[in-house]
Amino acid sequence: MKYKIIIDSCGEIPGEYRDDERFASIPLGLEVGDYCILDDEDFDQAEFLQKVAEYPNCPRSSCPSPERYMDAYDTDASHIYVITLSSKLSGSHNSACLAKSLYLEKHGEHKCRIHVIDSLSASCGETQIALKLMELEEEGLSFEEIVERIERFRDGMCTYFVLDNLETLRKNGRLSGVKSVMASTLNIKPVMAAEEGIIVQKGQCVGIKKALGRLAEMAAAVPDGEKKRLMITHCNAPERAELIKKLATAKHGFRECIIMDMRGVSSMYANDGGVIVTV
Repeated sequence: MKYKIIIDSCGEIPGEYRDDERFASIPLGLEVGDYCILDDEDFDQAEFLQKVAEYPNCPRSSCPSPERYMDAYDTDASHIYVITLSSKLSGSHNSACLAKSLYLEKHGEHKCRIHVIDSLSASCGETQIALKLMELEEEGLSFEEIVERIERFRDGMCTYFVLDNLETLRKNGRLSGVKSVMASTLNIKPVMAAEEGIIVQKGQCVGIKKALGRLAEMAAAVPDGEKKRLMITHCNAPERAELIKKLATAKHGFRECIIMDMRGVSSMYANDGGVIVTV
């Protein structure tokens, strides 16, 4: 029985699976003034970050249309899973759900089963769910059991991040759960988390090294880490990702550690130097 895992482009697909027919990525749109692109396989992070740095206003993203999701559902797979960034942060989840309704109304559930998952996260949080789905399908579990287990897995996942610059998130209204953030001129780095799909502040540190250390401590403190993946995504900051890996794995053994560079949407909101960790 074939299955397909569809992930919106806020999440990263590891390199070894990018050409795998079991996976597909649905691009969001990116807008930096008159510079408008899709966050697809042609995304150039260096060029994009330069455009953002030169633009005096706030860059924006746009969610995929239901039609784009419906095109992705038109496959010979019997089980289709869709993972979107948090519904509290984007309309991508609503588009995927509307596409599901329209597609099944047209074709019926005899053609395929579709489950749309609100990651309540972003970036590598979506990737965590995608790889877990692959494992559950390869175990040969039923569609119903996979749906139940993946929702439970999502609920137990932890997402933490540190950014050099919070302005894009703030100006796009994504910091409603954050009461206050110290001025960057004081070199205060907030340590953030996703809780029920909303961004919250968990603490703050003086300087990026201390903030990254705190991020590693939080990841290492997650229960049953030896059974879990430590996943780190970064925006043009591989040395920061490696430091977190070193610090976190020194405190706790993990089943696996994966480091990836961010795709376009995550790069836009995290900005140059941002790092996201999920366990």
